[in-house]
Amino acid sequence: MTTTGAHEEAEGLTTRGFWWWRRRRSVVLDVGLAVVSALECAFEGIRFADSARLPVALGVVFGVVVGSVLLLRRRWPMTVVLVSVAVTPAEMGVLLAIVGLYTLAASDAPRRIIGALAGMSLVGTLIVVFVRTRQDVSGVDIESARWYIPLIAVFMALSMSLPPVLLGLYVGARRRLMESLRERADSLEQELSLLADRAEQRAEWARTEERTRIAREMHDVVAHRVSLMVVHAAALQAVALKDPQKAVKNAALVGDMGRQALTELREMLGVLRAGEQQAARKVADAGSGADRSTVPLASVGVAAAAAAAAAADDGPGMEDIEALVGQSRDAGMVVELAVQGVTRAYAPEVEQTAYRVVQEALTNVHKHAAGAKVMVRLAHRDAEIAMQVENGPSYGAADAGLPSGGNGLVGMRERVLALGGVFVSGETDAGGFRVSAVLPYRDAA
Repeated sequence: MTTTGAHEEAEGLTTRGFWWWRRRRSVVLDVGLAVVSALECAFEGIRFADSARLPVALGVVFGVVVGSVLLLRRRWPMTVVLVSVAVTPAEMGVLLAIVGLYTLAASDAPRRIIGALAGMSLVGTLIVVFVRTRQDVSGVDIESARWYIPLIAVFMALSMSLPPVLLGLYVGARRRLMESLRERADSLEQELSLLADRAEQRAEWARTEERTRIAREMHDVVAHRVSLMVVHAAALQAVALKDPQKAVKNAALVGDMGRQALTELREMLGVLRAGEQQAARKVADAGSGADRSTVPLASVGVAAAAAAAAAADDGPGMEDIEALVGQSRDAGMVVELAVQGVTRAYAPEVEQTAYRVVQEALTNVHKHAAGAKVMVRLAHRDAEIAMQVENGPSYGAADAGLPSGGNGLVGMRERVLALGGVFVSGETDAGGFRVSAVLPYRDAA
C-alpha cells in the first residue's frame, strides 16, 4: 500500500472504492495527473518520433501509454519509477518521474530500494541532460564549456530527483509518526477503559464489603442485647407473681440492656451519617465539573473509613468481656471465665474482634442451649491471643425461640480471618458446642 492510501485508511476516512483507490478524490487526482502526464508524453513523443524517424502517430501513442502509467502510482510506485527511468533517453516523462519518485519515497518500501531507484533516475537524467546540453553547445565557441555542461547536467539532475524524494521521505515519516501516535492513543484509551472497569469492580467490591461489615456490626450489637432482653423478659414473666423482687431486678436489667442497645445503634448510625456528610462536603468542594457518578462511591468509602475508625476507637475491648459474662450470669446462665497469661494491651481491632467472638458465642448459647453450663477461656500468649467458648449439653431445655439468620458463625469467621487468625467451631463429644479462635498479636501502638 502506498503512502496516500495508507494515510487515508489510517484516518478512517476511506470507503470501499474502485480498484485500489479508496476515495473518489483520490481517483480524480490520479486520473488528472495521468491525463496531464499522457499529454506531456504525447507532445514529447512527436519530437521523439521525428528524431528516431518513426511515424508521428506511433510516437503519440507511445507517449500516451507511457504517461498513463501514472495511474498505477498508488498500487505499484516502483513500476512508475522504472518506466520513467526507461523513457528518460527519449526525453519524456518529466511529470511521471517527479510524481513517481515522490510516491515511492513516501511509501513503505525499503529504504535501499528507494535509494537505488532514485539513484538510477538521477544518473539517467544526468546522462541525458549532459548529452543534450553538449549537443546544443557543440557549434558554439564557449571557453567555459568544460565546466558549463557538467554543471548544468548536475543541477538539472538534482533539481528533478532530489526535491520529490526528500518531500516524499518527509511525508512518509510524518504519516508513520501520526499512525504511531494514533495507535498509542488507541492503546491508552483501551488501557483507560480497562482501568475504569477495574476501578468500578473495586468500587463494587468495596461497597459489598462495607455492606457486609455494617451488617455484621448491626448483628453483633443487636442480637446479643435483644437476646438477653428476651431471656430476661421470659424470666420476668415466670417469676412476676412468685418473686416480685426478682421480677423488679429482671425488669431493670431489661431496661438497661435496651438502653445500651439503643445507645450503640445511635453511635453507629451517627458515624454513618457523619461519613456521608463528609463525603458530600468533599464532592461539593470539588466543583460543579465533578462526575456525579462518583458521589455514591465516595460516600461509601468515607462512611466505611469513619465507621471503621469509630468502631476501632470506641468499640468494646478485652476489658469488657468480664462485664459481658456478668450480663449472661444475670440472665440465669451458668458461666465460668478463665484467663491464662498476662493481660496486655492489643490493637483495637484485635480486642474488638475477641470481644465480638465471645459475645456472639454467648448469644448462640442463649438462643439454642438455654440452661447449659458455659466455659469461657482466654489465653494470652507471646505471639497470639486464644479464646474458647464451650457449652455443655442443654439436657432437653426448650429453645428460647429467638430468630436466627444463620450469620453468627459466618460473621465470627470473617472477623477472625480478616486479621489473619484461625477460627474453628463445631459440636463436642459431650453433646455441646465449641467456638475457638486464635488471633495474632498486634501491639496497641
